[in-house]
Amino acid sequence: MGENHWTTEITKIEPNKIVVRGYRIDQLMGKYSFPQVIYLILKGELPDERTGKIIDAILVSSVDHGATPPSTLAARTIASTGSPLNAALAGGILAIYKYHGGAIENAMRQFKEIVEGGKDVRQWVEEKLKNKQIIYGFGHRYHKNDPRTARLFQMAEELGFAGEYVRAAREVASAIEEIKGKRLPVNVDGAIAAILCELEFPPELGNAFFIMARTPGLIAHIYEEQTRMKPMRKIDPVDHEYVGPPEKDLT
Repeated sequence: MGENHWTTEITKIEPNKIVVRGYRIDQLMGKYSFPQVIYLILKGELPDERTGKIIDAILVSSVDHGATPPSTLAARTIASTGSPLNAALAGGILAIYKYHGGAIENAMRQFKEIVEGGKDVRQWVEEKLKNKQIIYGFGHRYHKNDPRTARLFQMAEELGFAGEYVRAAREVASAIEEIKGKRLPVNVDGAIAAILCELEFPPELGNAFFIMARTPGLIAHIYEEQTRMKPMRKIDPVDHEYVGPPEKDLT
């Protein structure tokens, strides 16, 4: 071992063998879902099926949100210049931060502050509003009743993940409405944050779930830009129209 020797707990690679957190990749294939393996590689242990289902729901919930988000516009703009997919994807991901897709980490920190600090929710909300501080994970510029939030919380109830953090998120929404006289419901970022707290993920990994979820959507937009649009076009963030397949009801 040299003076620059270092260690990792994540992977071990040998000839004809790939081991992740102690499990062989080829033995995981076909037995565990991608969301379950995400949990494994991030937390170091295999989750049960219900944990895999709630992570899967989190990832599906944020796979795309139209052509207007900053990350999508950034990715399409870069793709329009003739840059390769990886460059456009990197640009889109770099646009994800505090005000776009980046609220999950901050919402997790706030829910932990309330739950682990034993805070009175109404007093906590009053103090935040009095000091003009952002309460992350509430309200949405498009949705008054975000269907993704409703579904995530429904699944959290069904799968046994609706604990004290989910309760705190709902109580914060109620307190905001009582104090401000204005309804700011839990948005999808807030719902994801509460559930990730229930799963005992650290806040530092919160935004990673949005990035993992949104990557396929960004790739789809990049590919469409490269194959259907003229290079170097002026991309209007508002003046666009959906011309894809008609809506299908899966209920």
